[in-house]
Amino acid sequence: MTLNATAETTRDPVASVPERAPIADPAPRTGLVEITDVHKSYGDQEVLHGITLRVEPGQVITLLGPSGSGKSTLLRAINHLETIDAGSITIDGDYIGYERRGGVLHELPEKQVLQRRTRVGMVFQNFNLFPHLTALENIIEAPIGVKRASRQDAIAQARTLLERVGLADRADHYPRQLSGGQQQRVAIARALALTPDVLLFDEPTSALDPELVAEVLSVIRDLAHSGTTLIIVTHEIGFAAEIADHVVFLDAGRVVEQGPPAQVLRAPEEARTQEFLDWVI
Repeated sequence: MTLNATAETTRDPVASVPERAPIADPAPRTGLVEITDVHKSYGDQEVLHGITLRVEPGQVITLLGPSGSGKSTLLRAINHLETIDAGSITIDGDYIGYERRGGVLHELPEKQVLQRRTRVGMVFQNFNLFPHLTALENIIEAPIGVKRASRQDAIAQARTLLERVGLADRADHYPRQLSGGQQQRVAIARALALTPDVLLFDEPTSALDPELVAEVLSVIRDLAHSGTTLIIVTHEIGFAAEIADHVVFLDAGRVVEQGPPAQVLRAPEEARTQEFLDWVI
C-alpha cells in the first residue's frame, strides 16, 4: 500500500551561547502527533474526510461526537490498527505503519509495525486482557516479547504499575476474578508497560457499570499530569471539561469544531456542536 507523503519538517539549529561554557539543551519532549488530511473509507463509505489535527507533546485532548462520527477509527489509525487511504499520521515525525521511499509512503511489514507501535499505548473499550493470564502476566507479556526485557525487570515494573493503578494486591488474579473497573485499570497498566510517548483511550468507561467509572477516570486523571500525550475518545462531557487541554468535536468523519473546553463545551460556535451537547448532557 502506498500513500502520498507530506513534506518533512526541519528543526531549527541550536544557537550557541557566546563566552560561556556550553549549556546542555533539555531533552526534547516526545509525543507530538501530527494528523494531516487523513481519509479512510470502507468500500463506498468514507468515514474520515480529510482530518487534520496537531497534538502537542504532553497535551490532553478529548474526541467527542456521536456514534459513527469516526472517533474510534481515527484513534485506531494513529496506532496503525487501521490503515488510511490518504494523508499521513506521524509521532515525533515518524510514521508508525509506513516508511518513506522516493517520496511515497509504503506500508511496513507487521514485525516492524509492532516495533514502532510500542511508542503508542492503547486502552480499549472492552479491556482486551488475555483471560488465561493473571494481571501481572498480562502486563509483562509485551515488554518481554516486544522489547526483550528480562523477566525479572518486567515483573518489577509490572508490580510498580499495578501499585500505581491501585491494584498491587491483585497481581495474581485472573481477569474473571476482577471487576470491570479493575480489569480496565490492569489494561491501563499494560499500556504503560512499554513507556509509550502517546496513550490512546477508546471510550475507556463505556463498558463499565456507573459505580465503577470513577475509579478508572481517577487513574486517567493522574496520567493527565504525567507529561504523556493523551488522546481520549469519551462521552463523559464533565470529565472532558475537567481534564482536557483541547476538545475536538467530530461529526460524519469531519472536524466540526475544536478548541479549549471552555469554548467548545460551554459556548460552542457551531450549531451541530450545541445540538450534540444538548443531547448528551
